[in-house]
This record gives sequence, structure tokens and C-alpha cells, in this order.
Amino acid sequence: MLGPVILAASRSDRMRRLVSAAPVTKPVVDRFIPGETVGQVLPVVEELAGRGLELTMDVVGEDITTPAQAEAARDAYLELIDRLKPLGLGARAEMSVKLSMFGQALDGGHELALANVRPVVEAAAEIGTTVTLDAEDHTTLDSMFAIHEELRKDVPQTGCVIQAYLFRTEADARRLAASGSRVRLVKGAYKEPAEVAYQQKHEIDKAYVRILRTLMEGEGYPMIGSHDPRLISIGQEMARLAGRKLDEYEFQMLYGIRGDEQRRLADEGHRVRVYTAYGTDWYGYFMRRLAEKPANLRFFVRSMVTKG
Repeated sequence: MLGPVILAASRSDRMRRLVSAAPVTKPVVDRFIPGETVGQVLPVVEELAGRGLELTMDVVGEDITTPAQAEAARDAYLELIDRLKPLGLGARAEMSVKLSMFGQALDGGHELALANVRPVVEAAAEIGTTVTLDAEDHTTLDSMFAIHEELRKDVPQTGCVIQAYLFRTEADARRLAASGSRVRLVKGAYKEPAEVAYQQKHEIDKAYVRILRTLMEGEGYPMIGSHDPRLISIGQEMARLAGRKLDEYEFQMLYGIRGDEQRRLADEGHRVRVYTAYGTDWYGYFMRRLAEKPANLRFFVRSMVTKG
């Protein structure tokens, strides 16, 4: 039950200061976040691509309180695209965005987020890659899906994320499993009330399998976002039964987690995309990685004990 406590800590300025100041924090954070600037992360992009892996890049930062900050987030992604262009990686290095970074929670946030994310999606398309809209808490999803639908009118390869623990997601998956769509399925990383989401792990896992079957049997491009060995095996079998070729779906895992499994799947011919975050506002992202899985928290605590 530590997950909700850690998620609460992720919103605490006092905890942010304490964790950021701890001497052990930086080497542990480096496991999940390979840099704070574009210049620091580009060698990681090239190294992963050289090993046959693909990437989706996330500029971390969610505490947006002004339109100027939302515009700065837009500009950070445009800089990333500009720096990726000469690498010639095409769709091997795409981007993931949280609409909260683009002003979604501000007054007039839906229109503001759409206006800010559109030039990012268009610029990504110009260099042969694409953007996936990350899912956040359930109150933001109607806006996210509406923006996704609007963006796909001009850039149809724009992707989105759905979360297995939400009751609504099975219906969302049926709607999204259409030709040309790109959908990443994850379990979900936000604390959601029992009125809208499954609370027990076994219920979430069963929902994940049901939704994944819908995506695999549909006409879109499923992206399996999981580190769970059992769900990865189920995904492989579902793809086989659906008659999908190895380039008609992909696995996605976080940078710093199960690197050996990422390489194993890639060596078998699977498409494996590594979710790679970078930036100075790393605290919220880092704390969610700890909350998602007890092993991540144990890794952090063990590092504090051995290095403190």
C-alpha cells in the first residue's frame, strides 16, 4: 500500500526538496532519466538505436501554472525535434507528450493544449516520426481523446495511450482499434477512485488481457506497454493468433527497467521501444516510477543504505 503514499509525496514541495538534496538521489535517478538536456540525452538515443531498439522521448515536467510555461514546454519539444532531425532515425525515435505540460489544466486549457501540441505533431511528421499523447488521470481523458481525434485529421499516425485499470477503457479500445490507429496500452499509474477504476492487481491484469485482445484483433497498431513477463508472453501469443507480423505491433518499456528483456525481445525480431524521459523537472516522473513497482522503491532504499 506504499504506492498512494509515494504518489502523495510526488506532489509535496517539502519531499521534493528533501529527495532532491539527498546525495544518493542523482545516481539513482540516472537509472531512469539519462539526462537533463537534449545534448545529454542524444548520445543515449544513438546508443539504444545502435542496439536495435526504438525510442519514445518524453520531456518531463507537469507542474504548469501559466501559459508561458506551456509555451516553453512546446518549445522544448520543438528543440528536441530539431536535434533529432540530422540523426536520420525516422520513426525509430518518436515522442510522448502529456497535455498537462501544454496547458490543459489552465483556463481555456483544452484549446490551449491543442494549439501548443499541434506544431509539435506537425514538426514530428516533417522529420518522419510521430507523437503519442500520454494518458493522465481520468478527469483529463475526454479532452485528450478529443485532441487526439482532431490531430489525426491532418497527422493520422498520431498515437494515444489507454489505461487498463479504468472501467471506460474497454469501450475506448473498441473505438480506437481501427485502421491506421496507434494505441499504447498500459496498466495505469495514477491513484484513481473505485468509482472509475479497478483497485486490485488481478482485476487490472484481467482487464489488460481483454483490452489487448481487442487491439490485437482490430485493424490498428497495438503498443504493449508492460514489463510484466506474463503479459509480454500473452501479447506474443495473441499477436500470433491474430496473424500479426513482427512489425505490426510493438513492446514498450521504460528506460532503466528490464534492459535484458528489451534486448532479448529485440534480438528475437520484435519491435521494442524504450520510453526515455529527460529534463530538469524529473521529480514527479521519478516518484511515479517508485510508486508503480515495489522493486523500484527497494532499489532506491537499498541505494540510500549502501551509499548514504
